[in-house]
Amino acid sequence: MPWTQTLRPSRRSLLAGAAGVAGGALLAGCSDGSGSSDADTGVPLERRMREAAVRDSERLLERYDATAAAHPDLAARLAPLRGAVAEHTGALAVAGPVKTGPSASSSASGSRSGASASPSASAPAGAAAAPSAAAVPAKPAEALTALADAERSLAEARTVALAGAPGELARLLASVAACGAVHAYLLTSTPGAAS
Repeated sequence: MPWTQTLRPSRRSLLAGAAGVAGGALLAGCSDGSGSSDADTGVPLERRMREAAVRDSERLLERYDATAAAHPDLAARLAPLRGAVAEHTGALAVAGPVKTGPSASSSASGSRSGASASPSASAPAGAAAAPSAAAVPAKPAEALTALADAERSLAEARTVALAGAPGELARLLASVAACGAVHAYLLTSTPGAAS
């Protein structure tokens, strides 16, 4: 009987072919073929996240200012914490102009004059609108508690935002969120008391 070759492929050739197809699919999945890199697509996300974080910090600064104006006796206690929040705002700011176009100067000057920046879709869910001086509680202890709650909720919102943030911004948000949690503790603790 003459030897005839079978028409089905061997198991070894099937496995080698499957491995080649899988490797090709992995390599093709690394690039969309348009020549754009991940850094190009990550910049707008980081910029939006930084702008939202700066707006949130500016609103928190306004809360500190309103509390200090309503309770001048607390101003000295709030000054270092407010200074740290101002530093966070500077650290979170995008290098170069934050916004382009004619509305950039009006929104930047509006937030410094005490007007509230409009909330955007990219702002964290825990961010609240800036309160007026009338929204500050009349009792100093309640005002400190309200300010601590604002710090705590912003710290929690920043912690949630870490999941979608690019590497360096995620580290910065984590540091600022941790500092906000410490501020919340300091605002509700008794000054000079032993722990």
